[in-house]
Amino acid sequence: MPKRLLPLSGHGIGWPANRRILAVAIGLACLLAIAGTTAYVTGRGEQQRPSSASPSPASPGSSAPSREAREPGTGTGSVPRPPRISDPVAFGKAAAVMLWSYDTRDTSHEQQLAGMEAWMTEESRYSDWPSVSAQVPDPVLWSRMADQRQHATASASEGHYPSAFKQALAEDPSAITEAYIYAVTVTGKQRIAWAGGGSGAEGRSVTLAVQCRPSQDCSLVAIAPRVAP
Repeated sequence: MPKRLLPLSGHGIGWPANRRILAVAIGLACLLAIAGTTAYVTGRGEQQRPSSASPSPASPGSSAPSREAREPGTGTGSVPRPPRISDPVAFGKAAAVMLWSYDTRDTSHEQQLAGMEAWMTEESRYSDWPSVSAQVPDPVLWSRMADQRQHATASASEGHYPSAFKQALAEDPSAITEAYIYAVTVTGKQRIAWAGGGSGAEGRSVTLAVQCRPSQDCSLVAIAPRVAP
């Protein structure tokens, strides 16, 4: 059976230690402070399996650069374009579906990465691209998956703000107004198929950091190391 793509790790993939923005799990600190240096810890591990509220931004923040210059085109294969929406939960669900979907039949390793990068925030001080790119297997494994014509589709059944994030926001509503970054937990299903009629399906969950500045389209910031309830 071919090795599966995009395992959302329950361990081994970390946000930058000093770029603490969100609450990412029960028992973790409420990560709402932002520091200037970063220490990336990336890796892969086994997938952790396991009614949305909408906090309103308190005031407009600084404008993010335009996304038009980096929207994907034909060079991103089957990876969809990021949706032009401003709701964090709706964007988080779309981003999760994108992360859980792939098609090695018509998308190269480079195209997969390029398509995913187009979803990322252009504000480099917040963007944790390694936590996202680490979800893609290396080129050798991708090639082996392509030999098996492996592909996956996905759906998102539910998205919400984690309880720790909502608590942190309630305690300090103004904290969101510097970066406008929201934690969103999404639950859904991934369906995988490969050559010879093989197929399978499994439930998936992920917590994402999503940036949605007022009057701006949302973008992806990071994948949390653990799913936050």
